[in-house]
Amino acid sequence: MTDIDSRIGEEFDRLLGPVLELSHKINADPELAFEEHRTSAAITAMLREHGFSVEEPVADLPTAFVATAGSGDLVVGICAEMDALPGIGHGCGHNTIAAAAVGAALALAPVAGELGLTVKVFGTPAEERGTGKEIMVNRGVFAGTHAAMMVHPSLKDVVAPQFRASRSWRIVYTGRGGHASRPWSALNAADATVLAQTAIGLLRQQLRDGIRVHHVVKEIGSAVNVIADRAEMECMIRCDTIDEVDDVWERVRRCFEAGALATGTTVDLTTLPSLYREFRHDQDLAALFQRHAEELGRTFPDYPDKLFGSTDMGNVSQVVPALHPMLSFDLPAEDGNHTAAFAAAAGGREGDRFVRDGGLAMALTIAEVARTEKIRTRLMTPGT
Repeated sequence: MTDIDSRIGEEFDRLLGPVLELSHKINADPELAFEEHRTSAAITAMLREHGFSVEEPVADLPTAFVATAGSGDLVVGICAEMDALPGIGHGCGHNTIAAAAVGAALALAPVAGELGLTVKVFGTPAEERGTGKEIMVNRGVFAGTHAAMMVHPSLKDVVAPQFRASRSWRIVYTGRGGHASRPWSALNAADATVLAQTAIGLLRQQLRDGIRVHHVVKEIGSAVNVIADRAEMECMIRCDTIDEVDDVWERVRRCFEAGALATGTTVDLTTLPSLYREFRHDQDLAALFQRHAEELGRTFPDYPDKLFGSTDMGNVSQVVPALHPMLSFDLPAEDGNHTAAFAAAAGGREGDRFVRDGGLAMALTIAEVARTEKIRTRLMTPGT
């Protein structure tokens, strides 16, 4: 371990207590996509307290921010996700993601000058719904950044997981209501959803292995003796690339249209703003992160299944060399991401362990990137 690495470790440990308090505070006060006002304020207050300059809001997003320390020519960003899940809270552990990002940045700030480094913390709202990073990318927030990373909790330690592209749609059927005892003049919007779901179930037999078509009925009817005149659904498609998502949608769309055709209702199909692009892991960053995480006690088995969900960090990876490793909580398989048990763990001992390992491994990785001339030059050279 180099002298700089030792100083980074000492600084990280010195500030770990307040960083964990931040994680617990965010976990106990979950806020939904684009509404992370208290979360964003708590994160930026800690960064300002330790000398970071903060620009907020950015990209016309009230809760998005960029915090900066150092003035070196190598610019590395760490993404702090902030939003929670409806009804569950931080069931994807975004409180630990944000805290790990803050911890890494605070540990790097005192040595940024020696490393020729500018450290940025990107406060990125709406990962769960709305893809805040896509908006920030499109509005130039990541311009001038040479590499970006974050670390995410899961049930596996995987340094380069496979994340897939996805897109979502809203489907609204409009029919004609009526009394259920005299249904012959009504047009049943609820029936349209059943037919559409049946058609999608049959279509799945014709889709390539690994393609996922998720759908949920969000609003349908109000009473058993009333024919539903309106029904609302939501559909998400996941594939290896966003182009494949759009190709599959053309087939799925016809299933929704079939529900309307068969019931005599009308259907309105709206593309939602949630757009998750496929992820490109930077292999140099991955190798360095894995080594530093292993030195902290993490192991990375060669899992045959490294397939996870989707993330808008993939959108960042399309324009900036990026990394998004997963570090595990020690929980039963049924208590994985997007569950209440995972949210509770994110506010407890497992979440604290994740913040310590993930934050310090990121800080040490970024410091080594700054000292490794070959990687540094590649990252700073456009088109390489």
